[in-house]
Amino acid sequence: MQVIVHGAAGHMGTQVISALERKGHAIAALVDKSYETAMPGVSYPCYPSMQTCDQKADCVIDFSHHSATSRLLQWTVGHGVPVMIATTGHTEEEREEIVSASCSVPVFLAANMSLGVAVLTSLVRKAVRLFPDADIEIVETHHNRKLDAPSGTALALAEAIRKERTEVVLVCGRSGHQKRDKNEIGIHSIRMGNIVGIHEIHITTANEMLTLKHEAFSREVFADGAVLAAEFLCGKNKGLYTMEDFVQIGEPSKQGERK
Repeated sequence: MQVIVHGAAGHMGTQVISALERKGHAIAALVDKSYETAMPGVSYPCYPSMQTCDQKADCVIDFSHHSATSRLLQWTVGHGVPVMIATTGHTEEEREEIVSASCSVPVFLAANMSLGVAVLTSLVRKAVRLFPDADIEIVETHHNRKLDAPSGTALALAEAIRKERTEVVLVCGRSGHQKRDKNEIGIHSIRMGNIVGIHEIHITTANEMLTLKHEAFSREVFADGAVLAAEFLCGKNKGLYTMEDFVQIGEPSKQGERK
């Protein structure tokens, strides 16, 4: 598999490069806004943007910034190359562009590339179905350098819950003097130290509480997941794919063109 790494100079980009090398895949090019045409000590072709990249590839793995999504999609659609997007914080307009691009090429979109988080999401949906009247709170903890809050994974978990309880309203943080509404999903963000990522979902009734938790010990788990997703995406027909399709949770994935 020939892969272009978009956002190659970032923390996750460097992890993806290592994961690709470890798994024996070829790196077609590295793209990052900080790069010149060639980088000292780097053996792979380097480009400052996708628009300057002229390498052929089987897939693009994106761990850049959501503001680069439009230009990334223009390149992948124009070249007919599948793209695995692991960047978070997309605006509504950018998400619409992602959906539009998936009508032309295979697109894999995930807020979290951990297989454990995919399993967690499935368990959360099952628990919410079994406890339809429970109070639900999400607590996410990350390192003190993380820019977005709540995390993309916390929001994705909330959206998974919304599929089971369509009436819920997201409340990010809580302060003041106001009774908790039964349809709230509270999302709380903690930023400290060098924590890679912890997500906890508390599902509580009057008589018991179920807590589901996932903790990432290393960023390698996300890089390995991204490479697995890229392998999954190669050879697929155009469409929008998620971790749910990858692990075949819920309804079986449709093999063939997706809508």
